[in-house]
Amino acid sequence: MRTDFLELRTSRLLKAPLRIAGEYRRPSADVLVRAVRSPYVETVTLGPGPTGVAQARIERAGRPAKTYALTRAPELAAMQGGIGALLAGDRAGIERHYTLAATGTRAAWTLRMTPRTAVQAKVVASMTLHGRGSELRCIETRPAARDASVQHTLLSTTARTAPEVLDAGQVVGLCRGTV
Repeated sequence: MRTDFLELRTSRLLKAPLRIAGEYRRPSADVLVRAVRSPYVETVTLGPGPTGVAQARIERAGRPAKTYALTRAPELAAMQGGIGALLAGDRAGIERHYTLAATGTRAAWTLRMTPRTAVQAKVVASMTLHGRGSELRCIETRPAARDASVQHTLLSTTARTAPEVLDAGQVVGLCRGTV
């Protein structure tokens, strides 16, 4: 299971959205890989380490790899479980980590995911998935911090066909399927 992604981060400090492109992979049921190809090269692997303890391994070109136990970052453990279950189409797995609320029609739907744990809710207020038919177009992540910007992650076809230059309105339109 794999999908291309294009993450667009907006901030009052940036003239244009920061564009991060890569791929999410789920090589096995307990591993989630986020491989960034642009504007830098980085691979983050969430899964069991050599001793079986869940870990995050971060590899960047030209730097030594860093490994952290997910007990130090429980929000990453929840992300690994939730996003991993999403990529696998595992509803029960998603519901272990999030409360779900679906709206819309098959032609244009949304699925709002609210974290079940207080630990994860300190980082993420909610994630809203936008799609058409069987295609997940975008994940809109609302951080818990009130002053932080909403993050949009375009997926699959939406990520591959996004124009090079996007303003905040275009990002939201692509995410929600109105552009």
